[in-house]
Amino acid sequence: MDSLLFLCARCVVSQHPLPALPADLYHVLFQVAFLDGRPLVLRDLVTTWPFPVLHLQRLVGHRELLRDHDCTFCIKAIIQGVVAQLQRELEEPGRHSSLRVLDMTGLSDSVSGDTPVGLTVWFSTEAFAKACLGVSKHQQEFQRRESNQHKGCSGADTGTATPQPTGMEVHTDLCVERRSYEILRDALQTGAASPLRLKCREFQAVDISVFKIVTLLESLDPSFVRRVNLCFNYFGLTGLSVILPHLSRFPELRSLKLQCNNVDVQHLMPESATGIRCVARQLGMLPSLRELNLGSSRLSGNLHQILCDLQTPLESLELPFCSLVPADLAFLSQSIHAPALKRLDLSGHDFSQGLLEPLRLLLQETSASLLCLDLMECRMADSHLDVLLPTLLRCSRLRFLRLYGNSLSTAALKDLLQKTLELPNLHLVVYPVPKDCYNPEPSEFHSDFGEVLDEELFEATKVQFSQILINSGRTDLIWTYNPNGHRALDYFYL
Repeated sequence: MDSLLFLCARCVVSQHPLPALPADLYHVLFQVAFLDGRPLVLRDLVTTWPFPVLHLQRLVGHRELLRDHDCTFCIKAIIQGVVAQLQRELEEPGRHSSLRVLDMTGLSDSVSGDTPVGLTVWFSTEAFAKACLGVSKHQQEFQRRESNQHKGCSGADTGTATPQPTGMEVHTDLCVERRSYEILRDALQTGAASPLRLKCREFQAVDISVFKIVTLLESLDPSFVRRVNLCFNYFGLTGLSVILPHLSRFPELRSLKLQCNNVDVQHLMPESATGIRCVARQLGMLPSLRELNLGSSRLSGNLHQILCDLQTPLESLELPFCSLVPADLAFLSQSIHAPALKRLDLSGHDFSQGLLEPLRLLLQETSASLLCLDLMECRMADSHLDVLLPTLLRCSRLRFLRLYGNSLSTAALKDLLQKTLELPNLHLVVYPVPKDCYNPEPSEFHSDFGEVLDEELFEATKVQFSQILINSGRTDLIWTYNPNGHRALDYFYL
């Protein structure tokens, strides 16, 4: 239920222009204007913001408040307010606004599943890059006009410097692909010369070349970057060895995601072992690294060689679809990483074969720290879950468990549900549709049989799961078969 203050603020923002307002009302007015989609009001609030910092996510909230909102125009309005403020400071040197830091980080984390149209880190990246270049161009034109006026009055260049605006930092997460590369590169390379300076917290690059990735990395402020996410760039092991040395300039880099980049150390020639050693040494030069994602890399039997130079234990390790073999899991269970792991993703491996016992031993070593476990599409049957369940129950801090895509029966899932009720911190389980909720049905085009979901039977099964949760008093525990409705917990929020 909305507070009286919130309702009163809603009445105020319905007016434009706004009346004169005390500073202590700005925060609630901003929240209401954003959530109600009042871009003109937002622009005016930003232009006159009476505090040194404006942190968007803290003001407007997280998933629940932002879901189903088309925020494109609101983001544009905030940027317009910033640009207007800086231009006014430039043209009226004696006038300085209070706002010095605009924090737009977390937009990509603010929503789950159904991302609101327009509220994406992709949109804000390009919009801020354009704003940065626009403000810089305006500054150059203003300085040129001022210089010409001085020359015209005195007949010579007086050497009088044009007063510079104090400027503003925009803290943001940046995502770049081919279309937006050039404008982001140009914006970052304006550097400290621009009144509007971009400081990147999390950097993501998709489908661009090694040269372009390196160019952007070299343009980022090294003191602020905490995550680099390079996905679907297909640079291979050779490209990775070129990129990694440029990451050592980021002392706060804690998360490195390298999924789907065609890194293959499984099929390399023997003489290419030096390339693996080179990558391992470069990873070892990232002292703050705590999260590593090598998703869809072919690592078979080489996990030890890749991780051997890391000096501090990883807390999040994502290795989905990495063609791991028992020796890889054995190494991991005996490594410095196992007792520290909070998050482990081994999706896409076949645990119906020789990996099951190594997995059980690994979970045993991680049981005191593990918070999130992802075993999606691992060909697990009821018998395999029976083997793992006693070890799973030792993971007393477990919050998130994903088993979607495995062939498990209703009976096995009921047993899992009833036994994991004793895990006090368990919040979310993503389970597969039970295999017995499918009926065989002949294909229209072939003589063999396919499987069709029995909707009525599945609905009855879901009711049974819900009733178990209600009877146990664990209505806080979410059991869902939808793998896309809930994102895995982000490492930085564990």
